[in-house]
Amino acid sequence: MKKNNEPIDARIRLAIAQWPDDAPRGSVTAFCAEHGISRKSFYAIRSRARNEGQTAALEPRSRRPKTSPKKITDDLQEQALGVRTALESSGLDHGPISVYDKMASMGISPPSVASLARIFRQHNVARAEPKKRPRAAYRRFVYPAPNACWQLDATEYVLTGGRKCVIFQLEDDHSRKAVASHVAEGETAEAAITVFTKGVAACGVPQRLLTDNGSALNTSRRGWEAKLTAYVITLGVEAITGKPGKPTTQGKNERFHQTLFRYLDKQPLATTCAQLQDQVDEFDRIYNTERGHQGLPGRMTPQQAWEATPVAEPPRPASEPVEPVAPDPHVPDQAPGPAAATPSSDLDLSTLWEKAVSSSSASSQSIPAPEKITGSIHTLAATGHQHIRVYANGVVSFAGTLFSLSRVVANRIIIADWDPERIIFATTIGEVIAEFAWPPPGTKYQGITKARYRFQNKS
Repeated sequence: MKKNNEPIDARIRLAIAQWPDDAPRGSVTAFCAEHGISRKSFYAIRSRARNEGQTAALEPRSRRPKTSPKKITDDLQEQALGVRTALESSGLDHGPISVYDKMASMGISPPSVASLARIFRQHNVARAEPKKRPRAAYRRFVYPAPNACWQLDATEYVLTGGRKCVIFQLEDDHSRKAVASHVAEGETAEAAITVFTKGVAACGVPQRLLTDNGSALNTSRRGWEAKLTAYVITLGVEAITGKPGKPTTQGKNERFHQTLFRYLDKQPLATTCAQLQDQVDEFDRIYNTERGHQGLPGRMTPQQAWEATPVAEPPRPASEPVEPVAPDPHVPDQAPGPAAATPSSDLDLSTLWEKAVSSSSASSQSIPAPEKITGSIHTLAATGHQHIRVYANGVVSFAGTLFSLSRVVANRIIIADWDPERIIFATTIGEVIAEFAWPPPGTKYQGITKARYRFQNKS
């Protein structure tokens, strides 16, 4: 038998067409077995040779069906191409799925998504991406309810004249709803807080806020607390970040930027931040209410997904407001000179303090003096507090004196609180690090052994 539906050779067809009528019994079966064809094919070719002539029997007939009720007409193809062109000129998604949904919403019976993809390839309007992973290969993660987690990120955009601005986009992880957007002149903590407050006013307080590790968003992995982080903590929001160099953690927001840019590229170039804000607000409206989202069940709109599930309960606010803390840009990240060795992870805190004690016995000339904060013991107010940064070697400079604390708090922002008799160094959450009596005038260095109280590992 012929395999894989292969056509029968012309020489075999000619032998069948010339088959004699008085051939002996069993010769047909032997001929078919020898050439690997069926008896049905043998008699079909012989019948064509009798009725249409031997020439007609030498070539196989077309297997194309006589009628194709589901054939995509040329008019339907033109309609699909027109819808795709309209979506593309509007700055909206114009792939096969988007075209299918748009045609269905217009009352047009669309071809299948696969057929639309084939039509676009045939007309050379689709970009071939053979290396792109199929949708089934992605593992999608989503929070169970709206307001369970928001994603916040910022992206640059260029106005007329080459002037740059920043667009903050706040998106709900569950419903993909554009919670709020804000156009600012730069990526600052104040702008980040502004877009978050706009989102809270529109949709309530979320349980979590996911950002990257930008200086205007969340710097907890850098060892100090950003203004946005301190602000959301006062509302009870858990501030979380992705690992550095892993933007896929914020993948929903990164993809959100791409959709926004596709829309803005088809709009008139804005000259001011206010004009760009109007365009972004219109995009958010279309994105939330008109554009079906391919990442949602049934390709519903983000607003429909928001309304389909009860909103997560707001978190409990912090009992005491936390003052936002930002690092002093004039204070270096570490003292000049060779960096101190990082303590081994298997040492407990008491061992670290013993090392700090032994290092503090060295002379003051052996410790390189970092840049000092303006002020001295004679010019400070009688009482007060100030945010300062600890150097990488666990030393802090305050009022003209170097105070040795601990490498446990290296590179962090702490609070210095003083009165006429003593000075206390504490973390931003109120945990006392060390308490010193005011040193004699002219003292350049105070070791940790001079402290009245110092942090110890209590475990």
